[in-house]
Parts: sequence; C-alpha cells; structure tokens
Amino acid sequence: MAGGTANGMRIGLTGGIASGKTLVADCFAELGIPVIDTDQVARDIVEPGQSALHDVRRAFGDDVFTRDGRLDRRRMRQLVFADADRRAELEAILHPRIRRETAARVAAAQGPYVIVVVPLLVETGFDDMTDRVLVVDCPVALQRTRLLERDAENPAQVERILAAQATRAERLTAADDIVDNSGDVDATRDQVRQLHERYLTLTKPRVCDRGPGSAK
Repeated sequence: MAGGTANGMRIGLTGGIASGKTLVADCFAELGIPVIDTDQVARDIVEPGQSALHDVRRAFGDDVFTRDGRLDRRRMRQLVFADADRRAELEAILHPRIRRETAARVAAAQGPYVIVVVPLLVETGFDDMTDRVLVVDCPVALQRTRLLERDAENPAQVERILAAQATRAERLTAADDIVDNSGDVDATRDQVRQLHERYLTLTKPRVCDRGPGSAK
C-alpha cells in the first residue's frame, strides 16, 4: 500500500452494508481523530449546482430526481442494484470525483492519523490511497437483519445489495485490522480504543540507528 501523508497514517475503514461502519467511525471521531467519509463526499458532489449532478441527470434522466431537483438516492439505489451495467455507468461518473475530493480532504486533515471510510474499498481498489485497511465485521445474517430494520428494504433488494459487494471472506482477507461489531456497542468501543492506542504507537517517530560517522 502507499505510504503515509504528511498529516499522518491513513486508515481505510470498510465493511459490508449495515456492518456498523458509522458506529466505528463515530468512535474514532470521539477520540479526536479526523474522519473522512466517502459516502458524505458522494452526497456533497451531487448537490445542486455540482457538475456530477448534471452528468447523472444526462445519463439517467429525471426519474431519479426529486421535485426540488435533488438526486433521489433511494430510487437510484433500487435502479443500480438491479442492473450491473447501470451501476457501472453511475460509478464511472462518480468514483473519479469521489477519489479527487477525498484525497483533498485527507491532505487537509490534521492528526496523528486519519480514518477514511470507504464502503466499497475492496471492490474499487481504493486501498491504494490508504496505509492500512480496517474491516468492520459481522455475520451476513446480522447484516440482513439490520438492513431490513434500518432501511425497510424488501428481502429481494437486500440480497441484490449484498451480492453487489465483496464477500465477507474477501473483506477479511484484505484486512490489516478487524473490529467485530456483532456484539454490543461497549464491546465495539473497547476494540476501537485498543486500535487507537495501536495506531498512535505506529505513528510515533522511530529512532533510526546511526551508522559510523553519521551526524550526532
């Protein structure tokens, strides 16, 4: 993976949908660590007046827009998770812009390290912008339950969403660190605190051995 930025180590935080990425990111934020969420970046770049929104309308038409001219994210999600070609078309519009804006926000972040939340990190190769990959993990059955409760999706839509993402095994294979979010919130917070201490240790300047005749 790429080396760290001048502002510190970059931790790519990922996980399947409804695995608990937001909870884990919020825990890091409470510890004073800057968090860059690519989902928020994706929302920002399709605000009215942004060039990405114009390109989305040109590609997908008015059916995926609300009456006030905003992107209807739920309608768009239903469309792209039912059609892989349309999903690829949307990604071609948004992903380059998301990467550029994310890189700019990471460069501006201040702290010993930065958390970059990337839901599709494994799928999109976004890990080339990070130094470590932190996976928020839970059983797929729990993802299904949470997704049905949280977003009121129907079971068929849930399966389409899960099928479009990397498998649990693929994410775990890519992980440098793992947070098990199958238990209660306190257990997750404890794991984040432990990782925080580890990351602080990893970002401390190392004292290099000096060779003969080196400057004192």
